[in-house]
Order: sequence, then structure tokens, then C-alpha cells
Amino acid sequence: MSQTKTQKIGAITVGQAPRVDVTVDIMDLFGPSVELLERGGLDGLTREQIKEFAPSEGDYILVSRLVDGSSVTFAERFVLPRIQESIYELERQGVSLIMFFCTGDFPDTFKSKVPLIFPNKILHSVVPAVSDATGIIDIIPSEMQLEQSKKKWGKLVDKVNVLAASPYGPWEPLEKAAKQAKDLEGNLIVLDCIGYTQKMKELFAKETGKLVILSRTTLARVVTELIDV
Repeated sequence: MSQTKTQKIGAITVGQAPRVDVTVDIMDLFGPSVELLERGGLDGLTREQIKEFAPSEGDYILVSRLVDGSSVTFAERFVLPRIQESIYELERQGVSLIMFFCTGDFPDTFKSKVPLIFPNKILHSVVPAVSDATGIIDIIPSEMQLEQSKKKWGKLVDKVNVLAASPYGPWEPLEKAAKQAKDLEGNLIVLDCIGYTQKMKELFAKETGKLVILSRTTLARVVTELIDV
């Protein structure tokens, strides 16, 4: 009886690895033959060091999770070189592809010998295909990201409403956002951060009766298609 060969795939978070909050919702989709190797753009840094990455006016803003479960907000430009080093490290460990645990926009400057799978690029294709003329409701972690979210989705869908509710904080702001989303125009809710969970998707779906796209499972299902051979 032949044994199933283990496949190594990589995952990079812009915060700190491992992202146990993400893998709890996606590893069952991959099955037992997948070994996931994780790296993070903020690995090895203290909170005091990360404070030096605070965004300034005009910066592209990222929100992510640290290993202690707390969240941080920082400018993308500070972690790009660290992400590149994470790519090199995962390549050396023999991964067949690398998925990003972040829905942010990234410049097309990374060097990699294996495919890089960005959830944002997947969402950019899927969301316009399943939304209608009423547009979408984009749920993001921080109010600091409101304008960049409107700018991003405004190019892709007819209308966009944006609400901020962090996946890394208390539950009450998520419940409030779900109630607000119910009354907003838009047939589709996009949980636009890898930090949003399956439980949070269920909250928004139940409260609003609208279609909901969860970034982490959308990413995982595309990756499953690529490695299911």
C-alpha cells in the first residue's frame, strides 16, 4: 500500500508566525498530506521595535497579529524587505508555493522561485464576479484603512461601503458592524482581512442575510485546487 507524499507549502503573515488563529479554519481543507511552514514579517521583533514601523501620512497601512494574540498597525514599507527574506527562507526549506496571510496590496517586486499566492488578487477577481449593481460592504480592521479600502474597491465594483471592526479585539464591535451592514446597500459582504474567522463570517451572514466572503477560506480553497494532484 503506497503512502501519500507530504507536500510542503509556505505561508507568510505580515505580522508574527505562527498564525494559529488562521490555521484553525483552513488546515482541514488541505488534508493530512500538507505540511505548512510559516514565517512572519515581524518575527523576532518586540512591540517596542514594531512601534518604529508606525505609519505616516501617505503610507499603505497594514494591521496584523502578534504571537501573543494582540494586534499591531504599521506601514507596509517597513516589512517588505523582511517578507522577501521570509520568501528566501521558505524556498530553502523546499516549499512548492507560498501563500500570503494578508489581504493587503503588495508591490510586484518580490523575487521567488515558487508561485506567490496573494488573497487580494483572488478577491479582486471573485468579488466583482459575484457582486451586483448594489455593490459591496467591505469590513476592515481599522478606521485608518477606510480611504485605502474605498480607493481599492472603487476601481472594481459599482459601489462600496466600508465598515471598521477589528478581528483581533472584543466581539461587540463586530456585532455592531454586522447590524450596520444589514441596513447598508450592497449584496455582498467582504471580510477583508485574513484575521476574520469562520465564526465571524457566520455572525455577518446570520445578522444580515447577505452573501459573505471570508478571505482565509477563499485563499485556502484556491491553494487546495493547485496542490490537489
